[in-house]
Amino acid sequence: MSNLTPTLTVFYDGACPVCVRDRHWYEKLEGKTDDKVQWLDITGRDEELRQQGIDPYHALRELHVKDAQGQIHREMAAYILLMSRVPVLKPFAWFISLPIIRPTLAWIYHRLVARRLASRT
Repeated sequence: MSNLTPTLTVFYDGACPVCVRDRHWYEKLEGKTDDKVQWLDITGRDEELRQQGIDPYHALRELHVKDAQGQIHREMAAYILLMSRVPVLKPFAWFISLPIIRPTLAWIYHRLVARRLASRT
């Protein structure tokens, strides 16, 4: 049995300074990510996203992560999957998965993203 961790593909907004900062923060916590996480900047890739089964509108508003089996996880499920792979973040992944915490964080997250996108125009 291999102890390689299956690759995840994280679809992130490379035009968003906060998103880029969060990516670098994750990479620092996880260490070398080349064989574990592939980061895909969604900027200008609408057709590619559609081919993956991801609506470009939603890709800007929710984190999307594709697992090694090709399943797309979005919003809080994507964060939980991503964080659960890093030992120091596992407790936080568990915490945000709690029934009361998860929907509350999702609501806050959507409000922050809407505000961020509104400021682009």
